Amino acid sequence: MYYFWGMHWYWWFFWIFLWILFFSFMMPVRRTTYRQMQSPLQLLQRRYAAGEITSEEYEERRTKLLRDANMK
Repeated sequence: MYYFWGMHWYWWFFWIFLWILFFSFMMPVRRTTYRQMQSPLQLLQRRYAAGEITSEEYEERRTKLLRDANMK
């Protein structure tokens, strides 16, 4: 039995593989953003370096983060 619905069986695998390959490139890739990989302290440092928060806010939040980290 060389034919399976008019084609060789390996051609079916070939076409199925091509469809899988096609749709794998068409689907959006879920990527973790750089912000999701950073710790809260790193995010705070980035915001301080960018000038989004003041020195007082930075020190206050840093103290809270370090205190909470020590409690765990």
